[in-house]
Amino acid sequence: MLRFDDLQLFVRAADLGSLSAAARGMDMSAAVASAALKRIEQQLGARLLARSTRSLRLTAEGEGFLEYARAALSNLDEGRRLLTSGQDQVSGVLQLSAPSDFGRNLLLPWLDEFQREHPKLTVRLLLGDRIADLFRQPVDIALRYGEPEDSSLVAMPIAAHNRRVLCAAPSYLARHGEPRQLEQLAQHNCLLFMLGSRVHDHWSFHDGKREVSLTVSGDRFSDDADVVRLWAVAGAGIAYKSWLDVAADVLAGRLKVLMPELLCERAPLNLLCAHRAQLSKPVNLLREMLASRCARLSSHFPGLSGIDH
Repeated sequence: MLRFDDLQLFVRAADLGSLSAAARGMDMSAAVASAALKRIEQQLGARLLARSTRSLRLTAEGEGFLEYARAALSNLDEGRRLLTSGQDQVSGVLQLSAPSDFGRNLLLPWLDEFQREHPKLTVRLLLGDRIADLFRQPVDIALRYGEPEDSSLVAMPIAAHNRRVLCAAPSYLARHGEPRQLEQLAQHNCLLFMLGSRVHDHWSFHDGKREVSLTVSGDRFSDDADVVRLWAVAGAGIAYKSWLDVAADVLAGRLKVLMPELLCERAPLNLLCAHRAQLSKPVNLLREMLASRCARLSSHFPGLSGIDH
């Protein structure tokens, strides 16, 4: 097989009329250049350059081959430019899975902006709160709260210090009063999330001195986390939600954080993938954008800063 640098040497020597000048231009010794020329002539089975101690000229075979050598080098350079250009662009299909609440209310507008910045990128989005099987489902990456249960997955932190908060709508608090102590949650309607057959009715907190866990109850259950948020906004009860999911509602006054002095359960948001090879340029750019946006939301809640994570 002809070597790229051997072809370059031959073309330069033909252009300069000197093998030694071509060698100097390619930062190689005269001996290495001579060996390269012999190699290419042996592979082609023809003499390309007639050489003497004072001159160098193309043979008839060399003149005929020079045109093809130039074309080959030109095509390789063009292919390299196209490849480099393609690597600078963000294109292809990005397949991802995300939790329902985070996906609908935060990720969707952020993805719209991401695609406006990278118009050649196609996004395939699956929303749901069940854990995506990254080895079977048609997704490259998944965004999920909590520590990954499968240790074989690659986990990249998006919001490592995110936590849950207790929250309720002002309309609910006006009707039922605002709880000031955890024990008072037993007197309130708690909005419950369920995943599969498991109901998440066991809420844990730290009051600065001790861990406190209690079982809560209510008249509404849903396996869609966004439904739980919507119930809370509508004034149906108290929710125990990730700060990221309710930050916009709290900042807009639709929800109020209850007992903000409590340290609630951690809810880290991670980007998961089956293999590091799936951390493509679009994935890494998206990860950087999500981490930046989530950090901005977290900074709006004083309860998430200055605490021991």
